[in-house]
Amino acid sequence: MENKKEPCVETQMLIRKTASEVFSAFIDPAVTTNFWFTKSTGKLEVGKSVNWQWEMYGASADVLVKEIIPNQKIIVEWGEPTTIIDFNFEAVDENSTYVVIKNYGFQETGDDLIAVIKDSTGGFTTVLDGLKAYLEHGLKLNLIGDKFLTK
Repeated sequence: MENKKEPCVETQMLIRKTASEVFSAFIDPAVTTNFWFTKSTGKLEVGKSVNWQWEMYGASADVLVKEIIPNQKIIVEWGEPTTIIDFNFEAVDENSTYVVIKNYGFQETGDDLIAVIKDSTGGFTTVLDGLKAYLEHGLKLNLIGDKFLTK
């Protein structure tokens, strides 16, 4: 019997901060807006829907929080069509956290699937790069805002 693997985007980065600090950076939009989206309707809580906005692009995403394990995992659904994102936080030592982001549940096929996987991979890699710069060095690199030309 053939075992088909579901398409999955995976990005990862070591962040030299505690698991608590890194986890909180994704839960609390007051922190997240320094490296990812520009506006949010609230903190992430299980069962709650929030809206994330990227004002420079006139874009937004509704996000439904499915699961939170403090300092270890966040699972959300987002987008249209909906996909799932797992944010995993592994404490490497008391001052370092390995973050793995997985995005899966894609409905697209063929060239459309390749395009959405490329976009997701690039986007989540950029998020982790911005997170690292912000948490480790206090730098707001504006990576998301500079990713695409706006007219």
